[in-house]
Amino acid sequence: MLLQAAELLSSGGSQLTAIAYPLLVLAVTGSGAKAGLVAFARLLAMALLALPAGLAADRWNRRRVMIAAHAVRGAAIGSLAALVFVDVLPFWPIPLVAFVEGSGSAFYAAAQAGALRAVVPAPQLPSAVAVVTGRAAAISLAAPPVGGALFGLVRALPFAVHTTSYVFSTLALLAVKTPFQEARERDPAPLRSRLAEGFGFLWGRPFLRTCAFLFGLSNFIGPGVLLALVVIGKREGLTGGQVGLLLSAFAACVLLGSFLSPLVRRRLPVRGVLVLELWTWAGCAVFVVWPSVYVLAASLLPTALAIPSTNSVVRAYELALTPDRLLGRVESVRSTMALLPAPLGPLTAGVLLDAVSPRAAIAVFAAFGLLLALWGTLSPSIRAAPRLDELGGSARGPTPAVAD
Repeated sequence: MLLQAAELLSSGGSQLTAIAYPLLVLAVTGSGAKAGLVAFARLLAMALLALPAGLAADRWNRRRVMIAAHAVRGAAIGSLAALVFVDVLPFWPIPLVAFVEGSGSAFYAAAQAGALRAVVPAPQLPSAVAVVTGRAAAISLAAPPVGGALFGLVRALPFAVHTTSYVFSTLALLAVKTPFQEARERDPAPLRSRLAEGFGFLWGRPFLRTCAFLFGLSNFIGPGVLLALVVIGKREGLTGGQVGLLLSAFAACVLLGSFLSPLVRRRLPVRGVLVLELWTWAGCAVFVVWPSVYVLAASLLPTALAIPSTNSVVRAYELALTPDRLLGRVESVRSTMALLPAPLGPLTAGVLLDAVSPRAAIAVFAAFGLLLALWGTLSPSIRAAPRLDELGGSARGPTPAVAD
């Protein structure tokens, strides 16, 4: 619970500013492309630094890595809050702060995966991942409208609250007594060899490799369409709070999906769980027929319902099957594959929304979703997906950890 409190406090602050960033850019510049550039900068940092973050998580004390990440992000967001408050804000500090925040997020995520593995027995990981996803969705449900409302009151306020969230998250991490890693010996292998070992572990398991590609490429769609939702909503005259409510509807369905996840895992084979989510991404094509921001928001809800079930399957296998000494590196390789397409989503959406009609912009994302769905449906690795009941038998439970 302490580990989850730390995660939810920091992610709650991030959700507040996730909507505040594009609202701030639109208020300062009025440009959808520049709003996409800020989202691009944050996601690009997470993608570029995922590999070094994994090395750090496997070499250094994971708790200290997570606290250091909080310190860096808190300083960056606090600086932006100060600039917004004194009303001295050119455009360039916004993507710079977003890049620094994304850098800290990469290191925190790489270490947090090992921390979760340290406190959850392997057979319970599918349920634990689903619960984690649901709790994060509960935070995301409230955060966007609150962030939009706070921005409407005082533009600096969501950034100030985000900064404060890191302080309380750090206190929660310090209160956790369970060590975040097993006993380690210093690895004398060259940097390239250590990275290659993590990459080789993931690449040698076709199911995990294919999932990393498929759901990594789907990250091009999600951030792009969500940014389009903000820009189109503002162009249709919605307030920041109203746009936040539309984003909260997505989070509400993720929360509902986390409750439904055990039922879905019992009723559907692993392949059915994965293919179900992939086909929902093409649903945004409804907007091409009926171009309303409310229709666009509604088209994303089936995906939100499916995400927790997919996460509970894929993440559980990865966490349970990966040796502790490799966990940071394997997670960083997976994160890199997942995050490299993500910055291009909002950047593409912002550019398209400034250059062509919203219908044409969303059609690009719908077509890409259709291609992914066909790939997943026809993939031999997905057809041969392992069964969930194999997890407890094949996965090695966490071995006793040592004190930090």
